[in-house]
Amino acid sequence: MMPPTFTSLRKALLALAVSAPAVLAPAAPALAEVPSQQRTQAPGFYRMAIGDFEITALFDGFIDRDRKYFVGAKSEDIIGLLDRMFLAERPEIQTAVNAYLVHTGTNLVLVDAGAAKSLGPTLGFIADNIRAAGYSPEQIDTVLMTHLHPDHANGLLRPDGSILFPNAEVRVAKAEFDFWLGGEAVAKAPAPLKPFFAMARAAVAPYEAAGKLKPYQPGDSLLPGVESVAAYGHTPGHSGYLFRSKEQSILLWGDTVHSHALQFARPEVVIEFDVDKDETIASRRRLLAEAAAQKLWVGGAHLPFPGIGHVRTEGDGYAWVPVEFGPIRSDR
Repeated sequence: MMPPTFTSLRKALLALAVSAPAVLAPAAPALAEVPSQQRTQAPGFYRMAIGDFEITALFDGFIDRDRKYFVGAKSEDIIGLLDRMFLAERPEIQTAVNAYLVHTGTNLVLVDAGAAKSLGPTLGFIADNIRAAGYSPEQIDTVLMTHLHPDHANGLLRPDGSILFPNAEVRVAKAEFDFWLGGEAVAKAPAPLKPFFAMARAAVAPYEAAGKLKPYQPGDSLLPGVESVAAYGHTPGHSGYLFRSKEQSILLWGDTVHSHALQFARPEVVIEFDVDKDETIASRRRLLAEAAAQKLWVGGAHLPFPGIGHVRTEGDGYAWVPVEFGPIRSDR
């Protein structure tokens, strides 16, 4: 009988090693029932630091917006830009509605309040996400309105029409206040727009009655580390808010951009809802240039959630660089 060779021993050992787990391991228990799929999304908040300020993005929901509302470029150009972002397959563009909660250390400030359920069941989750983020509507002391369109202002109220933020002052630019609550603009407005005036008035009426609606003029002091930024055009008093802490800044610019796929590359593209389209374009170009040059953090009401990121120049236009999910860090 020939003695075993090294090769034959190696093969035998390998065979034993492969078969041993099958012999020794207990059989996996059979599942009695496959678990159901979980068709719910994670809570809609995202948190980051700007210096000593805590910024929490809040997801109110989304609107499916028909691309026909975007004008200012050839139809084929708009389709091409949407196709770059894989958005050209359907006529509607899913558009986020975001708000922002800022804890400055001395104030808890909400920028915009979402739509409540006034524009359909896909919206109205701000209050839920404030709570999911560890706060309550009652803790908010200031609400800064970028403007009074229903997807920003109707969330000021509970479903029964009462005040959702009972301890907050609501601040809005005087030009915005005058446009929506004065009589001149609504008298001139075409019939399809008149409901927007009624909704704006209804949203702020309980706060005004309680002495909590406080219009401000450009340059007025709002809160330490917070200043308003003119972004007029979308509405007459449309404003952003710049938050500064420890040489870091974030500009929460409201509706300066409605479509990241279109308006960074082509700032001249407007949406039909813009009250003054030329002024809207001028404001957008100015804020995009400033954000890119100063490397500002930006938060947008209709940018893909959380709507936070940077702007960089790209060719004759700009590009959006979204924030990366990660730990809360104040060193960058």
